[in-house]
Amino acid sequence: MPITRILVADDEESMRWVLSKALKRKGFSVDLAIDGRQALSMIQENSYDLAILDIKMPGITGLDLLDKIRELKKELLVVIMTAEASMKNAVEAMKRGAYDYITKPFDLDVIDAIIEKVSRAREVAGQVTMLKQELKERYQVDKNIIGNSAVMREVYKTIGKVAGSDVTVLIQGESGTGKELVARAVHFNSGRLGKPFVAINCAAIPRELLESELFGSEKGSFTGSVERKLGKFEQANHGTLFLDEIGDMPLDLQAKILRVLQEQEVTRVGGTQNIPVDVRIVAATNQELLEQVRQKEFREDLYYRLNVVPIT
Repeated sequence: MPITRILVADDEESMRWVLSKALKRKGFSVDLAIDGRQALSMIQENSYDLAILDIKMPGITGLDLLDKIRELKKELLVVIMTAEASMKNAVEAMKRGAYDYITKPFDLDVIDAIIEKVSRAREVAGQVTMLKQELKERYQVDKNIIGNSAVMREVYKTIGKVAGSDVTVLIQGESGTGKELVARAVHFNSGRLGKPFVAINCAAIPRELLESELFGSEKGSFTGSVERKLGKFEQANHGTLFLDEIGDMPLDLQAKILRVLQEQEVTRVGGTQNIPVDVRIVAATNQELLEQVRQKEFREDLYYRLNVVPIT
């Protein structure tokens, strides 16, 4: 189900104009709303594939409008626009069901990337039933993932729903419960089948080595670095990167993971070049990440970026 019609709601005329121009140039039908009330009325009266909403609008804010959309049209995907200073609101939007957010100011390339992600998500939404039926045949999940309880049947069902999209997945469970097998099932039932599946255990590698393992390093960037090394993100390009035990990752590296999710690019240790990457992230942990968020041991914004689809 490709995207054809988009609603843009922003009280800034210049922002509406720029987005409308850029999206129409790509062939989309675009409707514009000057505030939340007008946007709500248009959503009630029309059918849209995507809504791009500013978080701060007079009358009805972007967050309030998001709540209304979740009540009226759950299938409508919403992307929130927010200023850098309003990141708490962006995190709140993700909690309330926004598909993604972008921070102002932004390059139009960011909009292109968002549209591509949403298009893929919509495509898989129309194939959920087929994916469920094909799941056992294509990867024999029952034979590879231990357990056939009601809980595990829900896991199989969730894998079938999300495998074909590029949404991030967070797998939570005790050690020995087959989290990597679940991650592999997601990968092998996705459009990235045939591309790399790369796994890394964040708890098993010392912090001083983990950064270069993830992002790569340039020759001479640290003692013993005698040649350029590709990190896991580059190795997994066009495929899936499985970040096991992400709850053990240091906070400074969490910030760098968040940047990759936002910008879709990495910078090697000791390097200056931004390298584009196209990677689907599946993360796993045996810890209570929400409790770690409360204890300031895990970034809240990263948690909601990862926890788009939880599997427990």
